Amino acid sequence: MDIVLEVFDTLLFDRLYATALPTSSIPYTAQKAGNATSIHTSVHGSPTAVHFLSNFLHLEPSQFAYKSSWPRDYIWRQVISLYLITWLFGLVVYFLCASVSYLFIFDHATFTHPKYLKNQVAQEIKQAFAALPGMAVLTVPFFVAEVRGFAKLYEAPSSAPFALYNLLQFPFFIAFTDFFIYWIHRTLHHPAVYKRFHKPHHKWIMPTPFASHAFHPMDGFAQSVPYHVFPFVFPLQKIAYIILFVFINIWTVFIHDGEYVANSSVINGAACHTMHHLYFNYNYGQFTTLWDRLGGSYRQPNEELFSRESKMSKGEWERQCQEMEKLQREVEGDDDRNYGNEARRLQKKVL
Repeated sequence: MDIVLEVFDTLLFDRLYATALPTSSIPYTAQKAGNATSIHTSVHGSPTAVHFLSNFLHLEPSQFAYKSSWPRDYIWRQVISLYLITWLFGLVVYFLCASVSYLFIFDHATFTHPKYLKNQVAQEIKQAFAALPGMAVLTVPFFVAEVRGFAKLYEAPSSAPFALYNLLQFPFFIAFTDFFIYWIHRTLHHPAVYKRFHKPHHKWIMPTPFASHAFHPMDGFAQSVPYHVFPFVFPLQKIAYIILFVFINIWTVFIHDGEYVANSSVINGAACHTMHHLYFNYNYGQFTTLWDRLGGSYRQPNEELFSRESKMSKGEWERQCQEMEKLQREVEGDDDRNYGNEARRLQKKVL
């Protein structure tokens, strides 16, 4: 995250902090934490040097980098900056990925499914937008600790524990996070916490890509914890970290897009995750089916899902609804979703 912060500091935040908190307003004594230092100023606010968070990337600082009483390494500036990046950049990545999937991949005939909610896309977006600020608050302490040098992030490939680790870190990260997310996700289905924290995400029986981040903030954060813990426990190259961050967001959208490409017994793709949204207590895994198989919670996707004609047929939908309604009553009790008449009206028009 230090690379991302340095880019935002150079292109945006230096100017903002110089305008809001010029050097003459608040004296500052430079701080140090780990190996992370940025701008040092004297107690009179006079800048003496600029030090970069990352050796990997050097952007020439503008004049504004020297004009704020809150230097780049001041912890409260880092907290605020990283919060804004996590919230707003996360929102942009979510909305961009979900929009591309929605426009070019998602099958809009899903609108006619009996369990598609009235105004569902608008509700999904509203819930995601409401959740992201809270998720950002909970996530920022991890990012602050990273940029202040407490994580095991490394820059040069030569700094890896061994040469092959630069490749192995990717499947290792996936395996580590897949294991812990499985158990966190399964715990969120426990009756003691399900209705309070995880039910908001299960409001979407037939999700669209915009449901990917439509969580309760605590739910979304809990399932993201393994991603943030990994670089404090194991080495992770900084560019690999950014690549994995982008991949995770794309994958989260991918498993909600309803396009059942991977009929795989190993990959927990969109078909497996559709089974989870329809039938609740199956397929908790994030990337693979391994832990569902070992934990007895795997449900193989119906063959009908892999043919557009059969997956969108009235008979398949009626079968899905019948089983889903039985399981929904067992898990949640009364169904408080508002399906309205929109799906039925569209169904008559399309089918």
